[in-house]
Amino acid sequence: MPIREEMTEVAVASRKAARQMANLSSVIKNDLLLQMATALEDAKELLKIENEKDLYLARQNNMAPAMVDRLTLTDERIYGMADGLREVASLPDPVGEISGMWLRPNGIQVGRQRIPLGVIGIVYESRPNVTADAAGLCLKSGNAVILRGGSEAINSNCAIGTILQKVLQRLELPQAALQVVTTSDRDAVKELLQLDEYIDLIIPRGGEGLIRFVAETSRIPVIKHYKGVCHTYVDAAADLQMAGQICMNAKVQRPGVCNAMETLLVHCDIAAEFLPQVTAAMTKKGVELRGCPAARKICAELMSATEEDWSAEYLELILAVRVVDSYEQAREHIENYGSLHTEVIVTNDYRLSQRFLREINSSVVMVNASSRFSDGNQLGLGAEIGISTTKLHSFGPMGLEDLTTRKFVVLGDGQIRE
Repeated sequence: MPIREEMTEVAVASRKAARQMANLSSVIKNDLLLQMATALEDAKELLKIENEKDLYLARQNNMAPAMVDRLTLTDERIYGMADGLREVASLPDPVGEISGMWLRPNGIQVGRQRIPLGVIGIVYESRPNVTADAAGLCLKSGNAVILRGGSEAINSNCAIGTILQKVLQRLELPQAALQVVTTSDRDAVKELLQLDEYIDLIIPRGGEGLIRFVAETSRIPVIKHYKGVCHTYVDAAADLQMAGQICMNAKVQRPGVCNAMETLLVHCDIAAEFLPQVTAAMTKKGVELRGCPAARKICAELMSATEEDWSAEYLELILAVRVVDSYEQAREHIENYGSLHTEVIVTNDYRLSQRFLREINSSVVMVNASSRFSDGNQLGLGAEIGISTTKLHSFGPMGLEDLTTRKFVVLGDGQIRE
């Protein structure tokens, strides 16, 4: 079958399934997710076998270590996928919620009711856990979902998709509510992006190149997240021990993800004390540090940072370091080089922390906490569908409510317009 016909067939089936999913009760949707979670755990050995096929090819192709890490399925990550599904099942169902009923002078009542978006297409790279996370959120919010992962994870994604589809089948629900595109043909993505008659939203997850390609090619609305250039600003009034722990966690705990710190900003008043400590700790963990002239004056072992370093999303053990003269200079740096993802201030100055929260308009802004918490699961949304760095129609980590829209409902008792 030609790829255009194949993708159209997938989208048409999804549209039909979406109508049925939109009317399911919360009880049925929650039972579906709970059974999916158990099915993943029961199939963990199969999942690891399929994942190893992808890992073998990744090593053969000299994939970067950070990308191999994203691709890997361990027991812990499989249990994490299952726990994510269970957490989504435990969350309140937004579908059908009516908010803000108000009475008009003519006696009609007006409100807004949450409804599913319809059919959601997810185009993503490397991370096979996205298959389960996206499925859980889309199904709980009453949508159908089309999942197109990268060719580097095709065996893992197809295995997860098959396991989850079998649960739909067992519960006599439409299997087309969750479809994994099984071809690695790049034209499949191009064709999906043209099907605005059947697909309501596209969410790309991956590198900046993928997201720009999707945004430029799609006829369907796109939620964009180009990259995560996350900053941590250590203020003059910071607890330096706490700051060191936060910075280490933000950079080292898992460097290959979008909420890892990429640039460290340090106030000049505490730089001479703080930078040698954090530099020594980072170096022990294998971090390559690239500093501005002021930072290198304090720590001569730092490499020289270039202009490109300030806007770089490394996704590996590399960190840009800049010493700033003031909070205002730190804010200006974030405004110039940030990607609207996540920004952190470490300070014991309450007023300054409130200024930071008010003045920094990234999708997640934090005080005295690691940027690694910028994650839907960590913020209480259950698994996340993605992180939006565009302000329409959602901003930041996206959970259930972000996969719905609202329609007006009007209640009358015979009113007619004069």
